[in-house]
Amino acid sequence: MKTLLTALLLLLPTLMLAADPAKHVKADEAAKIIADGKVAVIDVRTPDEFKDGHIQGAKNIDIMSQDFEAQLGKLDKTQPTLVHCQAGGRSMRALKVFEKLGFKNLIHLDEGFGGWAASGKPVVK
Repeated sequence: MKTLLTALLLLLPTLMLAADPAKHVKADEAAKIIADGKVAVIDVRTPDEFKDGHIQGAKNIDIMSQDFEAQLGKLDKTQPTLVHCQAGGRSMRALKVFEKLGFKNLIHLDEGFGGWAASGKPVVK
């Protein structure tokens, strides 16, 4: 029984990623994607966090806002969309909403804005 439980716990993260249709990237790959200019960058942090620093060209849509889903619904669902928050937790939750609304080409910045800034990528303030 203990062996089965251990095996399931080790397999769970893999199963969760397999069910996740988003492409997962770190800051270096995200920077290359953004440089191509064909991706919408959606920052799901609070407006105050966004004002403290954000990725050039990012659109701020706070996941905690009452009209989060309605704001996402106004976006082009066919355009590649890079989603991030500060560390990755909120944006992972947001991916489910993007998927529900029919977004097909989703990219997740796994270490969030914190990873972006820590890797020395440009920040707009």
